[in-house]
Amino acid sequence: MTTLTLIRHGQANSGATTEADYDRLSPLGRQQAHWLGEHLRATGGFDRIVSGTLRRQRETAAGLNLAGRPHSEDSRLNELDYFALSQVLHDRDGIPFPKGPAEFAAHVPQVLQLWREGHAGPDHETYDAFRTRVFGALTAAAQDGPGAVLVTSTGVIATLCALALGLEAEIKARMFLRIMNTSVHRFVFDGEVLHLAQFGATPHLDLPERHSARTYF
Repeated sequence: MTTLTLIRHGQANSGATTEADYDRLSPLGRQQAHWLGEHLRATGGFDRIVSGTLRRQRETAAGLNLAGRPHSEDSRLNELDYFALSQVLHDRDGIPFPKGPAEFAAHVPQVLQLWREGHAGPDHETYDAFRTRVFGALTAAAQDGPGAVLVTSTGVIATLCALALGLEAEIKARMFLRIMNTSVHRFVFDGEVLHLAQFGATPHLDLPERHSARTYF
């Protein structure tokens, strides 16, 4: 069996309305990564870091400061293009981009349903292609053996949870919304079977004085 640890990137620019503007860590996001790095160095068991190629993922990987561990990049760990899919939803159904947490919670299932049902159009990565690539990234990391920390995004983590647990799309959307910044998730490959061993841990944020640093976006 091979255990892999996945981490969601730190808080990004949550007030953004475009991917380019969103794709950078906030000051809190950098602090979250720093605290998590302290925890990982104290617990050990990690020999390499693999991140997606998005800026917020690379900045989180660097912020962990796991000195001496090689860092490689795999674009298959990149997030789904939420902003582009949101534009399709707006153009098709007139649903605007959300302006706050409550609107975002209602918006996510609508975007994922549009995407899953194949309405995003030929210019967008399909739902099935996304599932294939993120599973491929995890498989490749497992083939290199245990000890990897994979820095990725909430859509990737939620998709892998859904694959491991056989979840329906509605439940996957709920998981998408409950994955905190810099939360820790563990998956185990037993042969070719994927298992979820840990979901949403935040040991580096569990101290009372850090509770306010728990963020979802």
